Amino acid sequence: MAIKAPRRKFRAHERLDSASGLGERQEWFRVSGRIFGVLGRIRYDPVLLFFLMLIATIGLVAGYSASEQSVIWVEKSAFRFVLAFLLMLLIAQIPQRFFFAVAPWLFVSVVLMLVAVWLVGDVGKGARRWLDLGFIRFQPAEILKIGMPMMLAWFLSKRPLPPRFLDVVLALTLLAVPTVLIVMQPDLGTAILVMMAGLFVLFFAGLSWYYVLGFMAIISAAAPLMWFYVMHDYQKERVLTLFNPMADPLGAGYHTIQSMIAIGSGGIWGKGWLQGTQSHLNFLPEGTTDFILAVYAEEFGLMGLIILFSLYLAVIWRGLYIAAYAESVAGRLLAAAISMTFLVYVFVNAGMVIGILPVVGVPLPLMSYGGTALVTIMIALGMLMSIRTQRSFLGHER
Repeated sequence: MAIKAPRRKFRAHERLDSASGLGERQEWFRVSGRIFGVLGRIRYDPVLLFFLMLIATIGLVAGYSASEQSVIWVEKSAFRFVLAFLLMLLIAQIPQRFFFAVAPWLFVSVVLMLVAVWLVGDVGKGARRWLDLGFIRFQPAEILKIGMPMMLAWFLSKRPLPPRFLDVVLALTLLAVPTVLIVMQPDLGTAILVMMAGLFVLFFAGLSWYYVLGFMAIISAAAPLMWFYVMHDYQKERVLTLFNPMADPLGAGYHTIQSMIAIGSGGIWGKGWLQGTQSHLNFLPEGTTDFILAVYAEEFGLMGLIILFSLYLAVIWRGLYIAAYAESVAGRLLAAAISMTFLVYVFVNAGMVIGILPVVGVPLPLMSYGGTALVTIMIALGMLMSIRTQRSFLGHER
C-alpha cells in the first residue's frame, strides 16, 4: 500500500514571505544603487589621493615607532587623518570660482585678525601668535598659508599677464603687510611659508627674471638690517647654530646633532622598524613632530628616504600637472602655488633635519603629528582637487 506524502500547508503564506523577501532585496538594491550613485558623483583626483594615502600610511608606521609603540597615538593620528581626508574631499566638491569670490574678504579679515593679535593676542612660549575668541583659540597666520595664494591669484587673474610694474608693486604690498605682521609675532616659519606661497603666484604669473633678480638683490641688501633690527636673539642663535652646531651641543645644537646622528646611523637599508636607538633611547627630541623624518631615516635608511621623497615628488608633479591643464588663469596660478608650497614644506623640514637649514618648526606633510598644519595642508590639497575636477557634487559645470 503506497504511503502518501503529507500535503504542504500555508503555501499562500510562503508565497507572501517569498514576495516580501524579494521586495526587501529589491529595496536594498535600490538604496545601494542610490548610495553608489552619490559616491560616483564625488569629484576627486584618484592619482593624487593614492599618493597622499601612501604617505599618510608611512607616517603612521614611523609615528608608531617614534611614539614608543603607542597604540593610542596611532589611533589619534589615524582619526585625524580620516577627518583631514574627508575635509579635503569636501573642499574638492566646491566650485573653484567660490574660492576666488571669497578670497579678498578672507584676506582682509585675516589681516585685521593679525592686527588684533599684535594688539591683544595671547602670549605663549614667548610669542604672541594666538587669538582667543572665548569659544576657540587659534593662529590667524595659519589661514594665510591658503589665503595669500588665493588672494594674489584672484588679484593677478584680473590683470594682463605677465604683470606690469605697478601690478607687481601692488602684489608685493599685499604680500608684505601680513608677512611683516607675522614676523612681529614672531613666527619666522609661518612667515616664510606665507611669503613663498605669494611669490610662487607671482612667478607663475610670468614675472620677468629682472624682477626676480631685483627682488633677490633687495633681500640680500636687507639681510644685515634684518639681522640687527628685526631678528630676535633666539632666531640669531638658530642661524649661528646652523653653521656650528657643536658650539652648544647640549643646548641650541642638540636637536640638529642628534638628528644627523640618527640619519647617518641608518645607512643604506636602515636599522629596521622599531629598532632605532636615537628615538627609543630618548636622544632624539620631537620624534613624532618636527623630527619624525630622522626617526624614519634611522629605521628605513637611504632606500626608505628615496621611496618617501619619490612619493612627495609625485604629489608635487601631480599638482603641477593639474595647474598646467587648469581651465582658468586664477585656477592655474593657485594650483601651481599650492604645489610649490607643498615642496617648501618638505624642503624646509628635511633641510632642518639634516642640518642645512635653521630649525624653524615647519612640519613634514602627512608625517608630523599635529592638527592645525594638517588641516591647512589638506584644505589646500582639496582646492587642488577642485581645480582638477570639472563638475561639482551635483553634476553642474564648474
